[in-house]
Amino acid sequence: MDENIPDEVLEIFTQDGVLLTTAPAAYIPYINTVGTLSIVEYPNSNLTRCVEWKPIDVTIDSDMQDQEWQVVNTIAKRHRSLSGNFPVEVGHRSKYLKINMNEIKSFRVTTKNQKLAFRDGKGDCICTFVFQHGNCDGLVAVLKGIHKTVVSRRDKHLYCIADDIKNPERQQLDKSFAELNLFQEHSSDYVWKFVKNFQNRPYETTMEAFSKITDIVYRSPDHRLLDNEVNDILNRSLEAIEGNTTTHSHDEYEVVAHVPKLPERKDYPRGRPLSLEQWKALQDHDGQVEDIDAVKLVIFRGGISPNVRKEVWKYLLDYHKWDYANNEQQNLIKQRNEEYFIMKLQWRSMTKIQEDNFTDYRERKSLIEKDVNRTDRVMDYFAGENNPNLQVLFDILMTYAMYNFDLGYVQGMSDLLSPILYLMDNEVEAFWCFVGFMNKVCSNFDVDQAGMKEQLQHLQTLTAFIDPEFSNYLYKHDSANMFFCFRWLLVWFKRELSQQDVMRLWEVLWTGLPCQNFHLLICVAILDTEKNILMENNYGFTEILKHINDLSGNIDISAIISKAEGMYNQIIAAEHLTDSVRFIIGLPMLGNAIIDSKEASPDLSDLAPCSTNGEVDEASYESAISNSFL
Repeated sequence: MDENIPDEVLEIFTQDGVLLTTAPAAYIPYINTVGTLSIVEYPNSNLTRCVEWKPIDVTIDSDMQDQEWQVVNTIAKRHRSLSGNFPVEVGHRSKYLKINMNEIKSFRVTTKNQKLAFRDGKGDCICTFVFQHGNCDGLVAVLKGIHKTVVSRRDKHLYCIADDIKNPERQQLDKSFAELNLFQEHSSDYVWKFVKNFQNRPYETTMEAFSKITDIVYRSPDHRLLDNEVNDILNRSLEAIEGNTTTHSHDEYEVVAHVPKLPERKDYPRGRPLSLEQWKALQDHDGQVEDIDAVKLVIFRGGISPNVRKEVWKYLLDYHKWDYANNEQQNLIKQRNEEYFIMKLQWRSMTKIQEDNFTDYRERKSLIEKDVNRTDRVMDYFAGENNPNLQVLFDILMTYAMYNFDLGYVQGMSDLLSPILYLMDNEVEAFWCFVGFMNKVCSNFDVDQAGMKEQLQHLQTLTAFIDPEFSNYLYKHDSANMFFCFRWLLVWFKRELSQQDVMRLWEVLWTGLPCQNFHLLICVAILDTEKNILMENNYGFTEILKHINDLSGNIDISAIISKAEGMYNQIIAAEHLTDSVRFIIGLPMLGNAIIDSKEASPDLSDLAPCSTNGEVDEASYESAISNSFL
């Protein structure tokens, strides 16, 4: 092992589900392999910052006695110890691809922000990544937070790195933080990162900086405390930035630094559910729904009356088509009946020899059998031995495994099917409605958990934007990873609510109103309801997890939906709405506007400076998911 390899690594950014498509010759065996992409910093090494990519090693924590579904553990730790051979430069054959950030002079973003290529000083491609879950917006925001970037006039997709070490704000904060004597090495880099973050997220960054400084102070050997002098230095530094609300010295962009606040949250009482009379009135004489948006709005505002819920769910879950007339619906129903029984026959007609020679199929069948036998057995509909509804539940899940064999069956799917089968009470209808539901949440069941991790990161971002104080509390109590919300997101609150309440919630979420990812605002609303208990009792991660699990059966879902709607309207009315939050809730991205300027220097003759509006996403995965999500 190289003696210069550091023992400690700080991960600034990490994202799973990233495909390596081009790379140096030494890494050709890993091309077209999915892995984890990170930006890391070596505090005690001359390597400073690097871009790292490694194939994902998937391990599964599964104990059938202690938990009710599998949790795939590929969580990256914020700090990690290194052992074995670790590459120090591109070209060294290793499982890790590592690129020194000093070698990267530009990067190009294409394919709707899903493809990113790093380039060297000659313009040659170093490596290319494709982001299979979401996009590279988070990585680009981090890169812009670390470096000053300018956009090429000739290619709007190309970002060139043009750091200016003489920036006055950087020099001023370097001096102020040097007085604190908190950072033994690389204090300049830390301070500049603080400045860049402060420009985009002033309040959150201030809270994060203070908490990090507090950690450094209290963990230092002589246990120094923050005194009035230290506070004065920090305040002077922040005031200096806050006072700089005019155009910067190069007239390239304007930074208005102030502590933003959300508008006052308004109440949004729940309305009446969609009635049978309203439903009929919104259809023409051929059965076509004339105003789909009006139907969805009524459902979002108040849900669906039980006497029409079964029919409307078929539309919300794409079993029926909104614009089909009655005769077209009947033809579609006939077609789907035939398709279902063809797929069902495929697995029912397998011989024992076939099963013995088909390991994946055999394992999925065994897992489905175990899950079916413990799904909602307290309900009359599934209670008792030899219950025929359990057999239907099993048949539907087996047929779905045949319908979508790439995904197959993952623990937790039976939870999503149960309310649908209970309502439809028809095997074929329940199957196709379940297909429609799975199309909405299939990323929850990715084998590498990339979809779930992305949602947890988005949840952390929303929490920090809506309630920075509570977000800071979670950060200081090792809970900013939001892992305690894992079960909520995986099965859409199925374990937290009664059968009737979960049906009421699901039909609201299926409307897609008022925004995509409204289920994340449901999470934030529940946390907002419980935060006083968590903070007053000074709960850490373990206590928070237990408290969250104990909420099962004690959530007023109508009040939570109303609060989540109020939060949404607070967000869209906020003057400091960031692109990160816009992306999560589905609003148009503002992007980084390319601003015309005076003729640039000869070295940058084809570049135009741009403002830096990206928000650094530092959601960390500091520990594996607990095995106690019961």
